[in-house]
Amino acid sequence: MTPGARVSAAIDVLTEIFERNRPAGEALKDWGVTHRFAGSGDRAAIGNLVFDALRKRTSGAYVMDGDSPRAIVLRTLVTDWGMKPEDVSALADGSRFAPEPLTESERAGLLREIAADAPAHIHGDYPEWLAPEFARAFGAHAGEEGAALAARAPVDLRVNTLKADRDKVLKALRRFTPEPTPHSPFGIRIVQAPGPSRSPHIEAEPGHGKGWFEVQDEGSQMASLLTGAAAKEQVIDLCAGAGGKTLALAALMRNTGQLYAYDADRMRLRPIFERLKRAGVRNAQVLQAGDTQALAELDGKMDCVVIDAPCTGSGVWRRRPDAKWRLSPQMLEARRKEQEVVLDEDAALVKPGGRLAYITCSVLPSENRDQIDAFLVRHPDFKLVPWRRLWEAALPGVSPPDSADGSDATLQMTPLSHGTDGFFVAVLQR
Repeated sequence: MTPGARVSAAIDVLTEIFERNRPAGEALKDWGVTHRFAGSGDRAAIGNLVFDALRKRTSGAYVMDGDSPRAIVLRTLVTDWGMKPEDVSALADGSRFAPEPLTESERAGLLREIAADAPAHIHGDYPEWLAPEFARAFGAHAGEEGAALAARAPVDLRVNTLKADRDKVLKALRRFTPEPTPHSPFGIRIVQAPGPSRSPHIEAEPGHGKGWFEVQDEGSQMASLLTGAAAKEQVIDLCAGAGGKTLALAALMRNTGQLYAYDADRMRLRPIFERLKRAGVRNAQVLQAGDTQALAELDGKMDCVVIDAPCTGSGVWRRRPDAKWRLSPQMLEARRKEQEVVLDEDAALVKPGGRLAYITCSVLPSENRDQIDAFLVRHPDFKLVPWRRLWEAALPGVSPPDSADGSDATLQMTPLSHGTDGFFVAVLQR
């Protein structure tokens, strides 16, 4: 496909997403099915352009003076793909399969900058109705934090220390120019180039098949580390899903003690079995999905209860930018109610002196610190453990960064402040 045809295809896909409120992945898959002539490079380029356009939909609409898919895509070519306005004009020449020529308004939009006094949600590319949440979390830096959530994310890997070490994996993946992550002692980062280039298919590498590493954002790795899970403990990973944190916890426990994995949804839990086997995990027991009786039998016995709580996913907008435009106040309220239920029901699993680790991939205070403060009122037998103390115990000698929201009690990680996805961590002791 020509560059112009790729741009036209991205506009068509984005139109489908906007008009039918569809997940981007589904819309791109359907486009590929009906356009089988497109090669893998074409599909990658179109997908990248669609996702980059979604990441900066608000700021693109602001400068282009319109929220049409065409306007957003054309602006993305300038802001994220390094094209000059005259290059975009030459590409959109109205030839076969190429976009129609630019209007004078579009030419002006491609040259326009975002005004310094524009609202924070414009600078940060997040929905306007979430402006109060971002202001509460980040104050004057709300726009900057949002903008960092609107950038492309790198590919982060967690080295499985049950089978390999970081140097071994760095050597095995050297053709991808990997680097150690700045915070996690077992993390590796591969940065994707901007524009149409494909993200490396790391899970096709032999080392992944051998269980040497898993794809996991550094923020998620750090959240697992800060739980304090250690050898010979009794630990349960609730809301385990496909098992990313379960695998990390098993490595921290050095395959000793007893690790339970539970999720109410059996389909979410299904991939965990193959992953545990590949990683060489021997201390994990997967509880049957929805078996609340099995959970009740563990009441008061756990050294550490890890709740990877259901949330809006606002912290992973770099990877799923379409999700921020589908999010609604009703969805946020539903997630908050689910979080309250999970916290209240599963607090009983913690033994006296044990820990409850509450984790979300969100940057919204109503899902994070608000939930913890309300939980402590309902459960006065728990108290917060300051996150810096947890960091110093997990990473002795490594100076901790500041929490993105300025808190000394709970940790909010973000792309701007930590180079990670947006993860929130609160650890409470009973």
